[in-house]
Amino acid sequence: MTDKVVVYVTCGSSREARKIARALVEKRLAACVNLVGPIQSLFRWEGKLCDAREYLLIIKSSRRAFGDLRRLVEKLHSYEAAEVICLPILEGSAKYLAWMDRSLARTC
Repeated sequence: MTDKVVVYVTCGSSREARKIARALVEKRLAACVNLVGPIQSLFRWEGKLCDAREYLLIIKSSRRAFGDLRRLVEKLHSYEAAEVICLPILEGSAKYLAWMDRSLARTC
């Protein structure tokens, strides 16, 4: 088990996705953010079935950075209940994990 995580965040627009991704990397809360989309999302919101076009952020970070990462996403995000899901990275390439360490803030 590593201290690294992958965080999924969906956004309502490409512009919002880029804004959040850039802020996370600039603040060294993410080593890398992949922007995927558009994607089609089906979900229930306020009792209604919704079919929305969204953009997915795949964020590479650490467990220690997750609290600050989540707060920044929620601050910048337009959704009332932004999806911020954190998954552990059990194992990975030693060189990639070392690069992540160097890319994240020293406190992460």
